[in-house]
Amino acid sequence: MRLDGPWSAAEIEAFLAAAVIPVRLGVVAPSGDPLVLSVWFLPEDGALWCATKATSRLVACLRHRPRCAFEVAADAPPYRGVRGRGDATVDPAQGAAVLARLLDRYGIARDSRLARMLTKHPEREVAIRIAPDRMTSWDYAARMADAVGATRREEGVPS
Repeated sequence: MRLDGPWSAAEIEAFLAAAVIPVRLGVVAPSGDPLVLSVWFLPEDGALWCATKATSRLVACLRHRPRCAFEVAADAPPYRGVRGRGDATVDPAQGAAVLARLLDRYGIARDSRLARMLTKHPEREVAIRIAPDRMTSWDYAARMADAVGATRREEGVPS
């Protein structure tokens, strides 16, 4: 995998592990239109794992064209994050298990209305495994150190 930017592979891995925010996925629809979709993610073994319904627009796009782009970045200063590209694989067998791990990662109580709704039909869930072949990090903390709002931190994103 090719890495660019100021962070080492270990720093990228630590950032992704600590960033409890959605990943933005860039995909191409069967119509040829570009789409950006946000979903929860779980970094594991050098890949990003997501879960969604098998009938989702995201799955239709990835089955049409498995190549995708992604970005994990907070919306609050100091701006930093990781973006990249790779190939996605849709895995129906892992869907329910990955969804359960995502609920835990994002702090969703298993007995909450949201969790019950998301897990009501586990047979309809699929996992998506994104295998990056390139990742780029960026970190504007140093150059934003004296800027307005530079001390504000988005919850779940490491400093």
